[in-house]
Amino acid sequence: MDDARFFNDEPFLNQEEGPDLLGHEQYAQHAIKLLQRVRAQTETGVLALIGPWGSGKSTVLGKVIRQLPGEDSDESWLVAELNPWLYSDLESLTAALFSEIRAALPKGERWSEARQKIGGFGQAISPLGKLTALIGLDSESLIEAASDRVSGDASASAAKRKAEEALRQAGSPVLVVMDDLDRLTPDELLLVFKLVRLVGHLPNVYYLISFDEQTLLDVLRRSDLVGDSEPRAREFLEKIVQVRLDLPAFRERDADVLVDRSLTAVLNSHSLALTPAEQRRFSEAYFRNLQGRLRTPRAIKRFFGQVDATLGSLAGNVDLVDFLLVTFLRTSEPGAYRILGRHRAELTGTSFDPTARRDEQPGQRADRWRTRLREAGVAEEHLQSVLGLMSMLFAPVRQALGDGGDTQAIGLRRGVGNIDYFDRYMVFGVPDDDLPETAFELGLQHLADDVPSTEKDELLLRLRDDTHRIVRRISYRRTNGTPAPTAPLLVVMAQQYGQLNAGAEQLGLLTAERSLEFLAGDLLTDLPATERPATLQAMASTPDGAVLASRTLHRVTARTDSEPQQEAQPTPDWVREARSLVGHQIAQHLDPAAGRPVENLTELELTLLWGWRHTDSASARTWITQRLDDTWDPLELLTVLLPPGQAPLPVIEDPAMQGLDVLIGLEELYNRLGPLLDAPAGDPANPHEEHQERILQALSEHRQRNSANTT
Repeated sequence: MDDARFFNDEPFLNQEEGPDLLGHEQYAQHAIKLLQRVRAQTETGVLALIGPWGSGKSTVLGKVIRQLPGEDSDESWLVAELNPWLYSDLESLTAALFSEIRAALPKGERWSEARQKIGGFGQAISPLGKLTALIGLDSESLIEAASDRVSGDASASAAKRKAEEALRQAGSPVLVVMDDLDRLTPDELLLVFKLVRLVGHLPNVYYLISFDEQTLLDVLRRSDLVGDSEPRAREFLEKIVQVRLDLPAFRERDADVLVDRSLTAVLNSHSLALTPAEQRRFSEAYFRNLQGRLRTPRAIKRFFGQVDATLGSLAGNVDLVDFLLVTFLRTSEPGAYRILGRHRAELTGTSFDPTARRDEQPGQRADRWRTRLREAGVAEEHLQSVLGLMSMLFAPVRQALGDGGDTQAIGLRRGVGNIDYFDRYMVFGVPDDDLPETAFELGLQHLADDVPSTEKDELLLRLRDDTHRIVRRISYRRTNGTPAPTAPLLVVMAQQYGQLNAGAEQLGLLTAERSLEFLAGDLLTDLPATERPATLQAMASTPDGAVLASRTLHRVTARTDSEPQQEAQPTPDWVREARSLVGHQIAQHLDPAAGRPVENLTELELTLLWGWRHTDSASARTWITQRLDDTWDPLELLTVLLPPGQAPLPVIEDPAMQGLDVLIGLEELYNRLGPLLDAPAGDPANPHEEHQERILQALSEHRQRNSANTT
């Protein structure tokens, strides 16, 4: 099928688009044979090609015109095409009719008399001013014609007799073709029928008109002549039309074949193909929800025309089946399409609907969606199919219908129901704040190859500024089994770790740092065990990277340690090596802090101290003990390690207490703080002292509990 055919409403007039799957060619041949039979039985007649809008009437008419026998045949026809839309009164329409009949006659000498007499009849029945442009009269001829009317035999009756005689002698019949009569106003339609039935009732002149019957009857019912009565409208129509040509119904099989051909043409024009899984999904959507809406060639052509027009830069950046379904909603149900944008967060699962209740059942949620669709203008008979399409696109809608919903699968296929890809479907392209798939893949490849490129730079920039989305896209890729440059990716993640600009997501619970930590843990497990220590060492080459390295190592080893085992297993060699290497890097990053007062430690240095306990707790404890022996005050150290903003009552929670035991040693703290722990609570003069009092109280109570438990 020719690509350009998607972008117009012109009929299919040839076989370039492939086999005649819709039967138009065959039906055109049937119409031509019927015309020959009508011609043999009567010297004039009106035939009507009847079918619903978009069913292919114009295509059949075009094929009839092109395939009627020409001058070289014994059964030749002459064709005059008349567009009644162009004329608003009977005089103009009449003049146009005879102008078109006259123009249809051949230019040879044999036809000169017929041409003259047809023109004479047109002159006789139409005002002279309407004829000048239609039958070629100049001003001098117009004056002469007016004189002839007064002095000669120029009556309409005489002129008609002469025209009839000429048409009979001419031999070849004239077929006057008029399309889309159902789109005329009531007055215009009555003018056409008056012309056909009375004025244009001429020998060897036949009419082939086309219309959608129900629409045309509705137009007639709005006229004063017929009144609001369908039976009277039918009776009137039967007086005009002698032979009906009802266009064969567009069968489901015909629609299925045309949809398949159109889809193939669109995909081929963009060098795309559906995977077997995508074919199954589209088939499900088509037979459940689309088939009843794509019932005419025009509807199918319009749908795939929109697909072809907007696919463009989205090819390879969206899920093809989701794109097809969203395009259908946009084309055929614009109200439902607008709903998608209004409920973006709810549809993508990134917020909760404030109107929903915890005890609300799936059926109640489905009713809310039905109400929304009705208010958006979706017809009742289409409500279920539109809701069905939305359930295939969005997990919350599917869940509302009680069918579950796999949110991960939507992300893996780059579906519209995923927040990372939703906007692509709405703006017909990849937004400026998004990274196209090609650039994303090239960035990863260039990262693996260690070559500079704009794609790699853009990927790293998005990793810093749009962390959650890039992390999810890497995770989707990993889940799909696509290899990633794991070690280089972990290193650049460590480099970016302290510079992340993205805010929190999922109701503020997941920070960009935490999102990166989860991915780093997954990626580390993808590496062979022998490569993990060196990669973690490279990650820890910067202070921020050392934080991510220590947290990643702890996450992976804690995950392993938490798995049920029959008996204690020795620590793997790679873990011991990695802890030593990362611990050494942390010690180097903390070396400048050794000579500063404890209250001047930076937040990053404090974070490194806490992380050190997961890599080399013995070295961390030795290093801190040396600082306490030199200049650091133990209570001031606890004050900066447990800042007020992060210390709700009780000020030291059990995990933090356990961390202090690993990092410093609780007994060491009891010994160094002994007099302060035994002293009665004082009257703090400021918040700083109040916070220290709370720390001492928490340690004292913890020591007492431990003493009680041991005794």
